Amino acid sequence: MSRSLVVIPTYNERDNIEAMVERVLALPDGLDLLVVDDGSPDGTAALVRQLQNQAGGRLHLSERSGKLGLGTAYVHGFRWGLERGYDFLFEMDADFSHNPDDLPRLLAACRDEGYDLAIGSRYITGVNVVNWPMSRVLLSYFASAYVRLITGMKIRDATAGFKCYRRAVLETLLAEPIRFVGYAFQIEMKFRAWKYGFRIVEVPIIFTERAAGQSKMSGRIVREAIWGVIQLKVGSWFRKWQRPAIPERSTQV
Repeated sequence: MSRSLVVIPTYNERDNIEAMVERVLALPDGLDLLVVDDGSPDGTAALVRQLQNQAGGRLHLSERSGKLGLGTAYVHGFRWGLERGYDFLFEMDADFSHNPDDLPRLLAACRDEGYDLAIGSRYITGVNVVNWPMSRVLLSYFASAYVRLITGMKIRDATAGFKCYRRAVLETLLAEPIRFVGYAFQIEMKFRAWKYGFRIVEVPIIFTERAAGQSKMSGRIVREAIWGVIQLKVGSWFRKWQRPAIPERSTQV
């Protein structure tokens, strides 16, 4: 029987994490949840430790010493899950901008339909974003268009952070260092999965801006994404995209 893990990075998400944990663990597919907390001063990690007592071993916590970046938090969580034998690994936000009820749809795309990477896409069926100012919608939409233009990928939502991976994808991508930490991290993971020839599908979702807490968006993150796309494309010209041999996984957990 396959095992699935949802990885959620947190920094000052105490207002959201309890409700998110309850929603994810109540889903019918028996998903486990790993919270990767970067030293939140608001007590997010302490609250997660309290919630673990009622989670029946399905809620996990990994605490890091400080705010080390979104991309590194996901990589940390993915490695944690791979080491423990999970077959499908998700990434999503803690703030309910990603609806946890969409997790089973992403899982079905990989587990039942044979895709290697399922992306919760805001733009595959138009623009499905709620409570964003028009300036933010346009920035995000045209950022994805920019990525498609530079890289050649056909993915409509190139900066999406709501995804389900088969473990083979992450074993391949994490066999070498991940370069970026912000929105460029999201682009890098999709670009490399595409270059390696993995099967990718976009599953339409509705993205809703957070109701509690503060956004982590910054000008530095945007600049990293703009220049990171060019670096990814140019770098891809000077290497062969052959998947590394992945050792057979032990069935012991």
